[in-house]
Amino acid sequence: MDEYAVVTGASKGIGRAISILLAKKGYKLVLIARSEAELKLLTGEISTDALHFAIDLSEPGAAKKVADFCNDIPVSILINNAGYGLWGNFDEVDIQQQLNMLQLNINAVVELSYYLLPKLKKQPSYILNVASTAAYQAVPTLAVYAATKAFVLSFSRALRVELKESGVSVSCLCPGPTDTGFAQRAGMDALADLAEKFNMQPVEVAKLGIKGMFQQKAEIIPGFLNKLSAIGARYINKALIERITAGLYEK
Repeated sequence: MDEYAVVTGASKGIGRAISILLAKKGYKLVLIARSEAELKLLTGEISTDALHFAIDLSEPGAAKKVADFCNDIPVSILINNAGYGLWGNFDEVDIQQQLNMLQLNINAVVELSYYLLPKLKKQPSYILNVASTAAYQAVPTLAVYAATKAFVLSFSRALRVELKESGVSVSCLCPGPTDTGFAQRAGMDALADLAEKFNMQPVEVAKLGIKGMFQQKAEIIPGFLNKLSAIGARYINKALIERITAGLYEK
C-alpha cells in the first residue's frame, strides 16, 4: 500500500494507538508530535515506512510546515488527534496557555484539514477529528477546552456534508475519560482517582475510532456510559447538566 496516514499527537495515548493500528493495516505513516525522541521510538516500532516530523502544533504556522513536509507524499488519511485541556476557572488560568490550547485544539485542525484536502480529494480518503464527550455540554472549570471540542464536532459535521460528493469522508471521535495522561497535562491530579474509575484504554478507543472512520460514521462515541451521557446532554436541561459537571470537576 502506497497510501499514507498523517497522525498528529502520535507519540502518546490515542494517537500512538491509532498509528500502530493503521500500520498493521498496511498504511504508511507520517507521525507528528512535539518529541523527536518519542517519535523515533515509535517510528522504529512501527516500520521503516513511517516518517516523522517533530513540531509543536500550538505554534502559529506549524500546520503549514507539516503540510509542506507532506508535499510529495500521497496522503489518504488525516487524523487530527493532537490536543490538550487546562483545568481551572477561566480567569485563574494563564491566558497565554489558553490561547496556545485554542491554537492546537482548533486552529491546527482547521489548517491541516485545509492544506491537505487537495491531496485527500485525489482518491477515496478519510479525515478523523478527535474531539471529546466534553463537546456535548459546557463544562465549568474546563470552559475553554470543552468549547474547543464543541467546535471540532461542529466543524467535522459541517465539513462532512460539504465533502460528501468528493470521496473524502469526515468523522469525529468523541471519547470520554481515557488513560492518556490528559488529567495530568490539564492539572487535574486531584481528580485522578475519579478518572481511573471511568477510564477507557487508548487501544480500545483507537480500535473503535478507526472502525467508525472506515464505516464513514459521522460521530463515534466509545463506551456505553459515554454514549449515554452524550444522549442525555441533548435532552436534559442545560443548566442542570452544567451544575452536575461543575460538581464533578470542581476545583
